[in-house]
Amino acid sequence: MSGTTPRPGPAPSPGPAPIPVLLYHAVMDDPPDWIAEFTVTPRDFAAHLDAVVASGRTPVTISPLTGRGAARQGEMPQPPLPARPVVLTFDDGFADLPGPTAEALAVRSLPATAYLTTGAITPGLTSLLPPGPMMTLAQAPALEGYGMEVGAHTVTHAQLDTLPPAALHRELRDAKAALEDTLGHEVAHLAYPHGYSSRAVRRAAARAGYASAVAVRHAHSSQRDEPYRIARLIVRRTHTAADVESWMAGGPAAGERARVAPFPESPLTLGWRLYRGARARVRGPEFAG
Repeated sequence: MSGTTPRPGPAPSPGPAPIPVLLYHAVMDDPPDWIAEFTVTPRDFAAHLDAVVASGRTPVTISPLTGRGAARQGEMPQPPLPARPVVLTFDDGFADLPGPTAEALAVRSLPATAYLTTGAITPGLTSLLPPGPMMTLAQAPALEGYGMEVGAHTVTHAQLDTLPPAALHRELRDAKAALEDTLGHEVAHLAYPHGYSSRAVRRAAARAGYASAVAVRHAHSSQRDEPYRIARLIVRRTHTAADVESWMAGGPAAGERARVAPFPESPLTLGWRLYRGARARVRGPEFAG
């Protein structure tokens, strides 16, 4: 046995730094049953936002995370991504968003990104979302007035990975066009309803002119994350300010796993997509939720 001391091997390379991208839906005391699991009360929401502020992270919209913002004439280029960012996102376009929710963000100087389902907020159109209190498309510019960025969440909130190509293209194109007509500038970012996507959906999003798309994935994002499958942490009514504090520190909420994207899809996810695709061929387009 040699008396020489073995040299230490190279240190393992650290993984990508976690970036929390939080997904909210409604903020209200008495939500409809179908969205109640993903609704937080105004009181809890305020505690969540205070935890974000106390964390020392720098809140940004989705644009800096992806390196591309909406193309607005005369605007300065996007600043570099801060060292410890956090992104707050809101899906669907519930009625609280352009009112008390936007005000709670603005009073704390917290930017955010709102992904709007145009069929659910446009008079005369329909969507697959069940009935609920929604904002209107005409209120979208008010969100920008509060410092929020607006993205698309399709027209009907269908399961995009089960649609035929023509229907998929309409969902992506028509939502983008409606928002751009209302806001007067490019809308560059997309959220997949319920996070459902596939390679074909992600390619279609890029062809439709989106610079990024967010999924769910129940994980932290990172600077290595896929631009058309950005991971988000979905906020449920049971999540507390302590859970948000843990997310801000790069860890999991209570009882959850700490994962950082990118990572491959699981066989369970692939199998679930095949099942939903077969069901949609029989039933037609279904609500993603």
